[in-house]
Amino acid sequence: MGIWEDWTSYRRFQKLPAYDRNLVFYSETHQDWHHLQPLIDVLTGTLGRTVCHITSEPRAALPPATDRQHVFRIRSTALCTWLFQTLRADVMVLTMLDLHNFHLKRSLHPVHYCYVFHSMGSTHMVDHANSYDHYETLLCAGPHHVAEIRRREELAGLPPKHLVAYGYPRLERLVAAARPPVPADPPTVLLAPTWGPESTLHVCGERLIAALLAGGVRVILRPHYQTARLAPDLVAGLVARFGGHAGFRHVDRMEESASLHESDLLISDWSAMAIEYALGLGKPVLFVDVPPRVRNPRWADLGLEPMEMRIRRELGRVLPLDALEDVPRHVAELLADAEPFRKRSEAFREQWAFNFGTSVEVGAREIARLAEAQRGRGSEGRPR
Repeated sequence: MGIWEDWTSYRRFQKLPAYDRNLVFYSETHQDWHHLQPLIDVLTGTLGRTVCHITSEPRAALPPATDRQHVFRIRSTALCTWLFQTLRADVMVLTMLDLHNFHLKRSLHPVHYCYVFHSMGSTHMVDHANSYDHYETLLCAGPHHVAEIRRREELAGLPPKHLVAYGYPRLERLVAAARPPVPADPPTVLLAPTWGPESTLHVCGERLIAALLAGGVRVILRPHYQTARLAPDLVAGLVARFGGHAGFRHVDRMEESASLHESDLLISDWSAMAIEYALGLGKPVLFVDVPPRVRNPRWADLGLEPMEMRIRRELGRVLPLDALEDVPRHVAELLADAEPFRKRSEAFREQWAFNFGTSVEVGAREIARLAEAQRGRGSEGRPR
């Protein structure tokens, strides 16, 4: 039934009139929805636009279809690859990195591609050097994105992209939902590191959790979804080891926010999630000193410090690997400085994020403007 359902969705999309294929959103999984759906809601609501939302999410219930939102599920890699290569649309909005670098290519038709940042992290160390090269428009979360992309264009001789001072709506939602600080005894830490063989859970996860629990610190383990997907035995082993401890809890949904609010401090490594945690909730971060995730070995050529490095200096402190047993002390010291940290984080919020409080409206209006300016260029099916 899977491939038949995919084919039915594909044919249904292809049969839409060009007018309805003016603006297309694509999401790889439901993890993308909390970045894209707020934009869709404003576009289809306040702005009265019609959009298509194509997703490769395999299981989760789809966003509801309406008169202004056509929804399609296409899980097949082969069919999705073909759809991308032959796409007839004027504008495609997505939060997927590396367009045209792997199997999902730019269309033969003149589609305008608009990338929405799903992280406040930098573009030039954790991602490939060319991860952002094949989009016409980027909706940037903060000034660092603009500086990094412009420097990349300069060094690589690329034509200038349309960079929109957008912002980061997830940060705004965290601030709106933040609870007044209440001193916790014992404290609760959220352990939410990045993924990969050199990330915290792989390198020292078991020792770190054991030291925290032994020191009377409660632990919420929230692995990155890529860790859960690529290293399920690692996660299962940690849950088996500590699941019976009253101070341990495992959360397996990255998009949930309850664990962020329930915790007093974040323990991470090189995850850009630390930015939204500290700036959105005003809570400190303890960074485990594992090797950085580097997919661009020439990141230093840009001459710009990645946010993943800057935040380790600005948003908390670094925990050396040879001092894991001291982690309860570091937690206590950071929490003792919680109120001054909260004030500093508010200042960083204004510096590091565009349009705080209005980003969704700004982004939706710019997407609508692009869609109108591009109308008929790609949806009519004329090759480049």
